[in-house]
Amino acid sequence: MPIARYDTITLAHGGGGTLTAALIHEIFRPAFGATTSAPHDATAFQLADSRIAVTTDSYVVQPLFFPGGDIGSLAVNGSVNDLLMAGARPRILTAGFILEEGLPLATLQQVAESMRRAAETAGVRIIAGDTKVIERSRGDGLYINTSGVGEIIAEPPPAPEHIQPGDAIILTGDIGRHGIAVMAVRHELTFDPPVASDCASLHAPFMELFEKRFPLHCARDLTRGGLGGALCELAADAQVAVEIDEGSIPVIQPVQSACNLLGLDPLFVANEGRAALFVPEANAQATLDVLQQHTTTAQARVIGRVTAGSGVTAKTALGTRRRLMPPSGEQLPRIC
Repeated sequence: MPIARYDTITLAHGGGGTLTAALIHEIFRPAFGATTSAPHDATAFQLADSRIAVTTDSYVVQPLFFPGGDIGSLAVNGSVNDLLMAGARPRILTAGFILEEGLPLATLQQVAESMRRAAETAGVRIIAGDTKVIERSRGDGLYINTSGVGEIIAEPPPAPEHIQPGDAIILTGDIGRHGIAVMAVRHELTFDPPVASDCASLHAPFMELFEKRFPLHCARDLTRGGLGGALCELAADAQVAVEIDEGSIPVIQPVQSACNLLGLDPLFVANEGRAALFVPEANAQATLDVLQQHTTTAQARVIGRVTAGSGVTAKTALGTRRRLMPPSGEQLPRIC
């Protein structure tokens, strides 16, 4: 998508989708220096005798607290998961806080405590930070930016360019819960049972895969753009075709009902504790055996395959096939 389609950044397109890809390729990479590798959740580089991965992300979720998490746990888990997707052991994080005038200190304390707990769970330390205060009504109370650094221990590290025809695609759990959980609180919608975000660190299962040296061609966490958006990006970057079976993708009933009611496609609803893994077919079952021993990935299953060609095709419950297209914007704005 050429950047010329837009003259300004709009709220509907400011957070993800194809506009973000266009901004990266047409503005940021030329300005800051292009790399030869495909875009990934974290960037690898050599530092002395160590291979390091670094990532950064900003979190602007509203409301600040939602079922299953809050902006603090979201910020820590998001950066931890990005490092894991690059085959790195997360080591340290930094945190920058944009505080709106009038934010209760009790709210900030609660968020900080949530970040501490999430960091302890993921085995990382928050070692540096910064605060800035903006005028009242110029923000949503609190924004957080986290940057993470990790030591790459997977060899070779998972990356889009390693995806091959014949790879099995593993999904680590049910999809759509984060987007629907945030939307429900924001718009005062009630679901029975309530929908809780899947916000979580994938540290434990991924570290076991790395330590046991399981072959992992690529991994991608399914945040903005959801499963469908991630698969479309990876298929394009790796120049392969992806075929998935929608019937094998778990979606809890309240999420499916909410999507049906609101005209949303759960494949493109954001997650904050789910990933898609691309592994050799011969190693798929052994990978599942590891993932299914961990609470955060207990529902892991094979949902598709990589083939020669291009694009992403989904087999529906009716046996028909539909082509998945990259989202042009967010179905649900500002949920991460």
